[in-house]
Amino acid sequence: MPTNTRIVLASRPTGWVVPENFRIETVATPPLADGQVLVRNHWLSLDPYMRGRMNEGRSYAAAQALGETMVGGTAGEVIESRHARFHPGDLVVGYLGWQTHGVSDGSGLYKVDTAQVPLSAYLGAVGMPGVTGWYGLNRIIEPKPGETVLVSAAAGAVGSAVGQLARIAGCRAVGIAGGRDKCDYVVRELGFDACIDYKSQDVGKALKEAAPQGVDGYFENVGGEILDAVLPRMNAFGRIALCGLIAGYNAEPIPIRNPTWFLVSRLKLQGFIVSEHMELWPQALRELGAHVATGRLKYRESVAAGLENAPAAFIGLLKGQNFGKQLVRLA
Repeated sequence: MPTNTRIVLASRPTGWVVPENFRIETVATPPLADGQVLVRNHWLSLDPYMRGRMNEGRSYAAAQALGETMVGGTAGEVIESRHARFHPGDLVVGYLGWQTHGVSDGSGLYKVDTAQVPLSAYLGAVGMPGVTGWYGLNRIIEPKPGETVLVSAAAGAVGSAVGQLARIAGCRAVGIAGGRDKCDYVVRELGFDACIDYKSQDVGKALKEAAPQGVDGYFENVGGEILDAVLPRMNAFGRIALCGLIAGYNAEPIPIRNPTWFLVSRLKLQGFIVSEHMELWPQALRELGAHVATGRLKYRESVAAGLENAPAAFIGLLKGQNFGKQLVRLA
């Protein structure tokens, strides 16, 4: 059996995540029992939700255990199987964590077809980030043709999907991103109607020009000052899909300074966890896969090479240094 290299949580971060919060280990891969498969992971997904799991406090999911393999989505190849549904050579996606090899009983592991969709895309546009964007847009914002949909972190894996899907639905898509390069990409490559650079522009003032008819639906990934700037531009009965609050992940939560807008504009704000809606994943994945295969849904990847570079890539993700979906190439 091959040896397995993994990264575990060595300590819980206080404030910003640092490399010392992680530890790399080499361990033996256990023999397979009946009903198990051994997967050689080729790709590891890095996502903002992992930061919340590193804390010990109450959340929507169990905290990442100290000394255990960091949680994370993976895509790879079955190299040994004692499971009737999987065979060596099958390409699979699951949640086997920050490690080169993973053993699974088949739960949460599914085969993928790479004829039209690359394996890595099943961790991005045709995976959890894509489904997250699809669900928040279609089930919470419920866009109507002609409406304006705004999304923060628009150059990221989730936000880029939201804006493109909004355009497909006949909406005006406006993004918020950090830096001119990201904003240019969002408009020129992804087809957004406008993008605001929060690093160099006053978001509130820029929104008046980018969304002259106001904002009907807002997909929130950031929170903090960005959310405060958006609320006054929301139209009556606007809908906000709350996906993430990354601005406060490495510090104390940032309060909303003027919640009066929720009453004045009769806004709906709904948080969601996409893993609680698994019954909709097949529909979402079919639509997303078709859009990627036909080129209607574009995506970009930031790739770190080697498991040992996962901590630095994750820290960069939390600081907004990634461009598109952040991945680690493992093989």
